[in-house]
Amino acid sequence: MDWTDLIDVAFDVLGGNNDGKAAALRSVESSVVPGEQPVAATAGRHPDHFRKGALVLTTRRLLFLKDGKPPLPVALDAVTDVTVTRTRLNGEVLKIVALTGAHRFEDVVKAEIFADRIRSTAAAARRTPGTPAAAPVAPPVDLLDQLERLAALHASGALTDEEFSRAKQRLIG
Repeated sequence: MDWTDLIDVAFDVLGGNNDGKAAALRSVESSVVPGEQPVAATAGRHPDHFRKGALVLTTRRLLFLKDGKPPLPVALDAVTDVTVTRTRLNGEVLKIVALTGAHRFEDVVKAEIFADRIRSTAAAARRTPGTPAAAPVAPPVDLLDQLERLAALHASGALTDEEFSRAKQRLIG
């Protein structure tokens, strides 16, 4: 699968709407890092947006593409937890917790299957030493800083007690 195929899949899942397909492809291709490969795609809605966008999974990051704007990236090597819940109002909700923050996507098409792909790809990204970062990254933080960040997410309500415990256990080992 190449980038064009992946974008085609993402826009097909969106309902065949070809608006912005070329812009999305240019946006993704311009931000690809060496060695990054396409993995999977689906559609979902970011809580800050009314319309659905494309969720594109690569070997290094998860990208949210909408209306030809620059992709919203989530680095996979920082992902600590991926969960799927179902609600009447928002459909299948994909929640991704990373050391850089929590991300929520609503009304995700085939969310469980996509979540499984994110988990396995994130695990592979963490096992691959020395991979170049997808975007400029802050200097490495020590375990205490990471735990403090998780505690802040938990205190703000972005993480449930269960999500906080799982993420903390992953960090501690």
